[in-house]
Amino acid sequence: MINKPRLEGKVALITGGASGIGEASARLFLEHGARVVIADVQDELGHKVVTSCNSPNISYVHCDVREEGEVAHAVAQTLAEYGGLDVLFSNAGVMGPMTSLLEMDLEAFDTTMAINVRGVAATIKHAARAMVARKVCGSIICTASVAAFLGGAAPHGYTVSKHAMLGLMKTACNELGAHGIRVNCVSPFGVATPMSCKAYGLEPSQVEAGCCEKANLKGVVLKPSHVAEAALFLASDDSAYVSGQSLGVDGGFSVVSHSYTVVN
Repeated sequence: MINKPRLEGKVALITGGASGIGEASARLFLEHGARVVIADVQDELGHKVVTSCNSPNISYVHCDVREEGEVAHAVAQTLAEYGGLDVLFSNAGVMGPMTSLLEMDLEAFDTTMAINVRGVAATIKHAARAMVARKVCGSIICTASVAAFLGGAAPHGYTVSKHAMLGLMKTACNELGAHGIRVNCVSPFGVATPMSCKAYGLEPSQVEAGCCEKANLKGVVLKPSHVAEAALFLASDDSAYVSGQSLGVDGGFSVVSHSYTVVN
């Protein structure tokens, strides 16, 4: 039972909201009083999420973030359905193939960049335009990764795209701060989402076991719900003066050396 809803009266648009981190965030935001629109290309899954929530305060819209027109439509539908837009969680992304740099498929690389960078730029652009026009001091959140800080933790294209996302977040923070809009990232360690399981060709339990083996923080299995909780903080007024930051949900993985161990 939620004692104090943290998003009461707010409207949130979540891309990639039909599964994984996006779905967990949609459900959590809804629990905390938000009206939520989930945008995705997985239509069947998206409608299933909405139906299972059994609430008039959540809806689905088809949106391929590579297509700017579809992004603009998703924002317009959010405004038409709920009368505003306070929170954008730009979460849609792909991991891309696990291949050697020497064998890189540049068409696959272009697809990764189109979704993970261009798509994020499009969602920020259109959501921010809606917020600025309505003088909303909104919150924009992007899903980055430990791969935004490290090399070798993920496929090449994915790593490049997440580094680029940090730069985009920082420039957006610079411009949109004048309008009272905060822009941040959540940067998780490995999570057993449908995306990561497909990329590695493994079952969720196998992905979790592999991540736990490599993790810096032991005793906790990172779940989509943990990332959703971080996104909730950044979406809410609890983070009213937090902008331009990447909130690591990685158990310290990105800030410690894994090349040696100090034994006390």
